[in-house]
Amino acid sequence: MGEDGIKTAASIAASAAIQATGRRVLEVEAAAVQALASRIDAGFERAVELILQCNGRVVVTGMGKSGLIARKIAATFSSTGTPALFLHPAEALHGDLGMLVRGDAVMALSQSGETRELLELLGPIKRMGIPTIALTGAAHSTLARAAAVHLDVGVGTEACPLGLAPTASTTAALAMGDALALAAAEQRGFSPHDFADLHPGGQLGKRLMPIAALMHTGAALPIVAPDSALATVIYEMSRKGFGMAAVVAADGTVAGVISDGDLRRLLLAHGTKAAELPAAEYMTRTPATISPDELAPAALLAMEMRKITALLVTDGEYRLVGLVHLHDLWSTELI
Repeated sequence: MGEDGIKTAASIAASAAIQATGRRVLEVEAAAVQALASRIDAGFERAVELILQCNGRVVVTGMGKSGLIARKIAATFSSTGTPALFLHPAEALHGDLGMLVRGDAVMALSQSGETRELLELLGPIKRMGIPTIALTGAAHSTLARAAAVHLDVGVGTEACPLGLAPTASTTAALAMGDALALAAAEQRGFSPHDFADLHPGGQLGKRLMPIAALMHTGAALPIVAPDSALATVIYEMSRKGFGMAAVVAADGTVAGVISDGDLRRLLLAHGTKAAELPAAEYMTRTPATISPDELAPAALLAMEMRKITALLVTDGEYRLVGLVHLHDLWSTELI
């Protein structure tokens, strides 16, 4: 085999080795997370109860790589309705302990359960009457034994080929933290609206905009009366440009809706006599509507289910307050 052939063979071998390593790492970490499912027991339930009973914040702490995971867990709690913060254990020993107040709950992460900085925090935490939830890989460690609740996040092996770098163990700790945060959120009745309130900016904020922030109102609405003539309906639909018109009764409630399709079917069925019929004769009497308090994804789902491009927005008494069009959802980047 020539020089080029040798290089090609080496390249193929290297490529295969890289892919094999990637698969092995993911398989090891996936197995570590999967193993946690069998450990969800009364201890997990007690940990969630402590979180729900907490009148202050969930203070998550850990050193090194565990500290990085602790930051992410604190962020997940905060974004799902449980006030939380990260406390660096070393900094806590030099003044940041003042971040803790009675009514808080502490969640401490340490694979060994013997991290010195965390153990030094146990005395002050206990004196303040703050309960501790420990996530460790060692059930008989000092931290595990001192905690009100211990959750086992131990792993059989790290994904690191040397068995040294925290990989599977940090993934397992992160997954358990997510499980706690989301179980607490569910028990609180945390809703999409609550999530939207906590994520007003960025991509999530756009996707979770309320219909009230997207809808067209006032003079922009295509409105006709139940007794409106065909010419009036066509004129109103044409100048407002939504491909439909709301038929609104004298009291402001929605009586029906007329779409471009309704007009085509009307003309096919009645020809020139269609001009003699009032809007109430050919309107759709049960149009799809949505509340202004609903979120953008709900509007998109309703449009997809009905195969329509616009929704009337009504209040609790079925009065017309706005209209949201498929094009309006472009701004939310849902479509």
